Amino acid sequence: MSSQRDSLAEKLNRLFDTVYPAGRGTPYSNKEVAGAIRASGGSISDVYIWQLRTGRRDNPTRDHLAALANFFGVSPAYFFDESAAAQTAADLETLDRFRRLRPEQVSLRSVLASQGLSPESQKLIQQLVDRCLELEGRARRDPDGGAT
Repeated sequence: MSSQRDSLAEKLNRLFDTVYPAGRGTPYSNKEVAGAIRASGGSISDVYIWQLRTGRRDNPTRDHLAALANFFGVSPAYFFDESAAAQTAADLETLDRFRRLRPEQVSLRSVLASQGLSPESQKLIQQLVDRCLELEGRARRDPDGGAT
């Protein structure tokens, strides 16, 4: 999340980079989003979405922003209200972190959170579990090549 006010292009790209089905593995294309919006009764082209994402156009109609917000499952206020934008950006960051977790990490974190442990304590326990797995030769590698 940026410390200054994010541009429309940055906000839109954050949605594309973060919001897509878990099993899919890759973000939606401009063409897919435009097609889905048109299929639901909206009117937008993939070229126009590309222009918005690259900053070549930066003054879309409320209808376009509402359709984009609806597609990505966020409030249209994300594009208009900085407080809503900041909260949505934080939620998207959390979604992105969860997407990168292995299923057993999600289970462990759910159990630890349900017990009321602080995020710092949860992180420490996760590190301990990861170290034990490493010692047992069962550590997995993440896509960046590090042990997870």
